[in-house]
Order: sequence, then structure tokens, then C-alpha cells
Amino acid sequence: QVQLVESGGGLVQAGGSLRLSCAASGRSFSTYDMDWFRQAPGKEREFVAAVTWSGSNTYYADSVKGRFTMSRDNAKRTGYLQMNSLEPEDTAVYYCAVRYGPGRTVILTPVAMDYWGKGTLVTVSS
Repeated sequence: QVQLVESGGGLVQAGGSLRLSCAASGRSFSTYDMDWFRQAPGKEREFVAAVTWSGSNTYYADSVKGRFTMSRDNAKRTGYLQMNSLEPEDTAVYYCAVRYGPGRTVILTPVAMDYWGKGTLVTVSS
């Protein structure tokens, strides 16, 4: 099993930046694709960004493309989501999730994830 803990959320003004972290423990982080999802109150959980286990590919939702950047540090067993030019519409609980990668198709949906963190709240004020 893999345990995931998100951190870095908080309150920021529109136009500002935040960097979220997802620390993994329990198994080798390097063999898992890592994804970020977010869920605003009363809304469905939506895909935000992902990086494959090999680090060779990244994926972004259209709503964050050009503003958010994913990265990972396998030695530290930690993934990151750098969020720039934040907008009030980005306000949500952000969840880290992983999916075992080798030999599997990349799937960017919540049901495909193997393990989840408990989330970190990001609030963007206008």
C-alpha cells in the first residue's frame, strides 16, 4: 500500500502562487503515476494534472494548462504541483492520488486511482 499526504494549501490572492506537495510512503514512489484532482463544494471531483511513473509524460486539464506545473522527486518520494496565476475558480480541496504505472495504460479518472491522500484546501480570494 501507499500512504499519501498533501500539504501546501492555504489562502492566496488572485494572481498569486502556491506549491502543493504530495509525500508518499509505504512503497516505491517511482513505480506510480501521480495525479492531482480537485473538488469544489457542490461540484464533482475533476482531474487537474498528472505525471507518469517514468516522468516522461505530463497531462493537464485545459482549465489549468499554462498555469500549473507538475513535477516529481523520486528520491524524496514527493510530487509537486506548482500553481501560478491562481484564480478564484481554482478554489477547491486538492487531492493527490497514485496509480501503479509499469505495463498499464495511463488513465486520468478518479476510479482508476489506486491510493488517495486526504486533500489540502486551496482558497483563492478575489
